[in-house]
Order: sequence, then structure tokens, then C-alpha cells
Amino acid sequence: MSDLLVTKPLQTILAEAEEKGEHTLKRALGPANLIALGIGAIIGAGIFVLTGQAAAIAAGPAIVLSFIFIGIVCAFAGLCYAEFASLIPIAGSAYTYGYATLGEFFAWIIGWDLILEYAFGAATVASGWSGYFLSLLKQFHIYLPPQWIATPGAKMVKYNHEWVQLNTVNTLLSKAEISRLPHAAGTFNLVAFFAIAVITAILVIGIKESANFNTAIVFTKVAIVLVFIGLAAIFVLHHPHVAAANWTPFIPPNKGKFGEFGWSGIARGGAVIFFAYIGFDAVSTAAQEAKNPQKDMPIGILGSLVICTVLYILVAGLLTAVVPYTRLNVADPVAVGVQATGVVWGAILVDAGAVAGLGSVMLVMLLGQSRVFYSMSRDGLLPPWASAIHPRFRTPWITSIVVGTCVAFFASLIPLGDLAVLVNIGTLLAFVIVCAGVWVLRRKRPDLPRPFKTPWVPVVPILGIITSLAAMASLPATTWYRLLIWLVIGMVIYFTYSRRHSKVRIALASEQGVPSSQSSK
Repeated sequence: MSDLLVTKPLQTILAEAEEKGEHTLKRALGPANLIALGIGAIIGAGIFVLTGQAAAIAAGPAIVLSFIFIGIVCAFAGLCYAEFASLIPIAGSAYTYGYATLGEFFAWIIGWDLILEYAFGAATVASGWSGYFLSLLKQFHIYLPPQWIATPGAKMVKYNHEWVQLNTVNTLLSKAEISRLPHAAGTFNLVAFFAIAVITAILVIGIKESANFNTAIVFTKVAIVLVFIGLAAIFVLHHPHVAAANWTPFIPPNKGKFGEFGWSGIARGGAVIFFAYIGFDAVSTAAQEAKNPQKDMPIGILGSLVICTVLYILVAGLLTAVVPYTRLNVADPVAVGVQATGVVWGAILVDAGAVAGLGSVMLVMLLGQSRVFYSMSRDGLLPPWASAIHPRFRTPWITSIVVGTCVAFFASLIPLGDLAVLVNIGTLLAFVIVCAGVWVLRRKRPDLPRPFKTPWVPVVPILGIITSLAAMASLPATTWYRLLIWLVIGMVIYFTYSRRHSKVRIALASEQGVPSSQSSK
């Protein structure tokens, strides 16, 4: 069992990164594309939903401090990702980094975990996207049948001329009023299925086309976020007394329970909005498609992280200035903020921004998932079809189609709440692996040329490990149970297939003169 920690030689990884031809990924992404990929993954549900919820239930106006705190936490992991992405410019992200430093067993765990994160993350976002898309259609008085806009068994009622989830009107109407409304049940979320199908088609066509599509969406949604910032800033300048009242007290007093306002509320708010940052690590999965990865990958990872942190802080501060934080625990807090400024077309603007924003998040998550599949297949840990490259499009087309199909059905059949709990822990575990890997590789191979070097090693990696583990400890027990079930499934696959087909293990056995069939025993 000692060979569970066999590492993939860096020379092999770097040789793979230099491969060219129709059976390799196409290097077509520049720094602007990579920054856009990061922004596309980060700005989505976080800025449009989580900001208001975290302010309302945990931090109040001090949610601004939560964003500053969690931005620093993510910076630790971001610096470690940047070093690895410039040193090992190959698809696979934390999976590849773990393989090179901590060994095959840890690499399998993180790769299998990233599959869970990206697949269910994309499904979660697709489910949320369908809600915003339906809200946008509503602005134009277009309504779809209830059977095709919700997951199987979801209880729907017709309220104000539209079909909505029953739980959204429970707090607005009495039981008698609800009983008089038309009722229906969901059958299949066709809207979410269609969204994933379109994104999958774009990913199959080509990385350059995908990146251009994502860049266009990112430009649109950032423009909309900036419009909100501008409208809210003008409102605050003209109504400073409103902002002063809404910001007082800036740190609401604690209610006698940890995490409900006060300084502990700032920490809890940080734990909530931490997941708004899930996605910047997906930039590293595109390293093998970057034109100049040694230079451009750190720019893409750190640049997108800085830009999104600044936007988050501005939106959080202005949102709590124009609307009392107690009114922000809603599905569309930014729309509520725009409406408070008196801009009547604000709801359409925000719905369009959310549709665009969540669309790019789906694209980046599906891109990341397929690239992890591709890397694991190239190493022999997954079947060969997962690394098959289309000769014309130069993309892992079979993987993209298989993953897209599975994710589309997840989004269409599984309720949003059940999907969301499976997403968060994957990124945190990836952060731990990457931070530990940087520290280990600095000690084992200090001689390696590093185009970008994480500063203050081992302090930064250690802080990244500690803060990520602390965030993992704060997650609900159900998240851990489902992760363990997923890992057990992964262990079965690893010990029955992956160990026997591992190219690293076969090469090692060949060097030692041991038959490959015995090397896995």
C-alpha cells in the first residue's frame, strides 16, 4: 500500500504541457480571457443573492467587513494556485498539483471531489438561473406551464398571474388564501435542462468560442453591476440621511447567539459569502489552453479575485445603504436595491444581469469539470474516452457531452436545496491540497524555476490550510455525510479500475522490472 503515495514526475507533467497537435488542447487564451473566466465563475449567485442574505441574517451593514475578511482568506489560496499554475501549466487544477506533490491517492481524492464540486455546482447554478430567467420573462408577461419549470413533485401555486413555488407565498398569504389558488406540481425543469444543453454545445465547439462567449457575458454583467453601483451611489449622495440611518449601527449588537450580528456575525457572514468566491480556482483548469501560462495564469487567477472582491465590497456597502439590511433576506436583494433608488426599469436590468451572470458561471464550472475529467483520463485513472480530443474543435468533446447530459438531468430533477449542500466542501478541500502542495514542493524541489512565487512560504500556505479547514468545520453535518458517500464510491472505482490502469504506476513498475498486473497489489 506504500505506493499509494507515488507521485507523477514533474518532468512528465511539463512534457505533457509542451505537447502539440490535433490530439491536444488548443492554446488560445490570453490574460484577458483568463481574467474573464475567473470573473465569469465568481460573479453570479454570490453578488445577486448571498450578499443580501448574509447581511440580513448575520452581519448587517458590516457585511462589508465580512467581504474584506474573506477576500484575504481567498488570497492565501489564490497565491498558492498562482504559483502552481505558472509552474505546472496543465489542465487538472488541484488534481494535477496534488499528483505532483502529495501522491496519487491524494490526487484521486481531490480529482473525484472536484468532479462533485463542478458538476453539482453547475447544476445548482442552472436551477437558480431558471428562476431568474422566468422572472425576466415575467417582465414581458410571458409565463411557462408549471410542469416544465420545476423539479418533480415541487408544489406550485398560481399567484399574481404566474406559477411560483408554494414556499415563496407561505409568508405572504394565509392558508385559506393559498387554498383558493390554482395548484400544480412540477414534472421536469425544462428551462434548466435547456440552459445546460446550450452551454455544453458551446464548450464542444471550441475553447476560443467558449472564452469569447464568456467574455461577452462577463462584460454585460459587470456593466450591469457597475450601473447598480452608479445608481446607488447617486442615491446615497442625494439622500445621505437615508444611508446614515441604514448604516446605524454599522455593526448591529449580537443577539446573544454566536453568528447573529456583532463580531461573530461578521465571521458568520464571511462563512456564508465565502461560497460567492467559488470559481476562481476554475481558472487554473484552463492552464493547458493558455497562450503563455507562466505569465498569464497568475494574472488570471489573482486579477479576477481582486476585481471581484472590489465589486463585492462596493455592492455590499451601497446595497445596505439604500435598503435596511433587515429587508434583504430575499431571492433578489440587488433588484430590491435598485427599486429603492426609484429606477422603475431596475428589475429588468437586474434580472438580465443575473441571467447573464449565472450563465457564465455554468460555462466555467462545466469547463473546469471536463478538464479535470480529461486530466484524470490522460493519467489512466479514468477510461480513455474521457480524454478523447475532437480533431476539428480540439476540445474533450465526449467528456463535455457526457458531463453536460448528467448535469442537465441533475438540474432538472433534483431540488435546488439538495444540490447546493453538495457543492461547497469541494473547493475548500481543494484549497487545503493546493496550499499543502506548495509547501511540500518548496521543501522537496527548491531548485525548480518558478515564474510566480507565493510570498512568505510557509506562512501563507499554513494560513490558507488553517482558514480553509476552519471553514470546512463550520459546514453542516449533512454536507460531510454526502461527501463521505461520494468518496466511498470513488474509492471503489480507484481500487477496482484506476490503480490497475495508472500510467504513472505502470511506468514505475516497468522501471523496477515488476509486471504491471502486480504493481497494484
